[in-house]
Amino acid sequence: MIITRSPLRITLGGGGTDLPSYYENHEGFLIAAAIDRYVYITIHRTFFDEFIVKYSKLEKVSHAKELEHPIIREALDLVNLDGRGMEITSMADIPAGTGLGSSGSFTTALLKALHSLKRNIVHPEELAEQACHIEIERLKDPIGKQDQYIAAYGGITCFRFQKDGKVKAWPLAISEETRHNLEDGLVMFFTGYSRRAADILKQQDDQTKSKADAGAMVANLHYVKDLGLRSKDALEQGDLIAFGQLMHEHWQYKKKRSGAMSNPQIDEWYDLAMRNGAVGGKLIGAGGGGFLMFYSADKTRLRHALLAAGLKEVRFHFDFEGTKVLAQ
Repeated sequence: MIITRSPLRITLGGGGTDLPSYYENHEGFLIAAAIDRYVYITIHRTFFDEFIVKYSKLEKVSHAKELEHPIIREALDLVNLDGRGMEITSMADIPAGTGLGSSGSFTTALLKALHSLKRNIVHPEELAEQACHIEIERLKDPIGKQDQYIAAYGGITCFRFQKDGKVKAWPLAISEETRHNLEDGLVMFFTGYSRRAADILKQQDDQTKSKADAGAMVANLHYVKDLGLRSKDALEQGDLIAFGQLMHEHWQYKKKRSGAMSNPQIDEWYDLAMRNGAVGGKLIGAGGGGFLMFYSADKTRLRHALLAAGLKEVRFHFDFEGTKVLAQ
């Protein structure tokens, strides 16, 4: 049996500039961090010719081309496997649609498992690019590249999305003390809302490409990219209060990109957090639901207020291993 895992992620600055409609003209930049919440894939050989796939549904087919699950179907085609005599199962610590990049984590974990089955050695860059090829080029999802890349690489990583489609990745130059303080000061709460990131990202993508609407959206993303670069500087200088304030500023600009980015209940919870020790925060991911994340120098007060409001906290640490094989 082959078991792989791929980390989920949080974005620390510059989110939204990793879509092709933006970076192909202006270059994108963001900082992402992998966390110790994972998507798992298992593959094992069976004694039957049929292909069995277990996720939120159960599929039994004679060939991978017959699968309903688009990512699994395309991944097997990419690595030239038909699936016969195989069983693939997926599990996750946190459900999809909550803003932590689960689709990119799923695709990288799946590809890692398939390459392991074929005894292929695959570098994180190649793994991430193959995952992007499946989701963006083959399946035409209007999404960015950060989820696949941070899942493959792990760590707290800076990414530059170049106009030619290539991605440059390097570790954030953060001190160990600052990293521990950052991890200690970040708190994350589930809002209870879930959504498809592609729905909100498609609106951003369409506006960026539209002659009528592109100006405002591109200007917004220019500013968000600058906030990402300023967040990088603040983190590398160990100024976590400044980083938290930039998170707050980022959230204000993020909400301007779409009316579906927030709702009155999320705004109420955010305001409650800001009155109870949060320096700044935002919804993680494309918006519309999922997790609210805050940086706070007074976590006890913040935690007490949001737990009393009915939110559920999910605690985490950073992951520095990226997508990996657990058993083979």
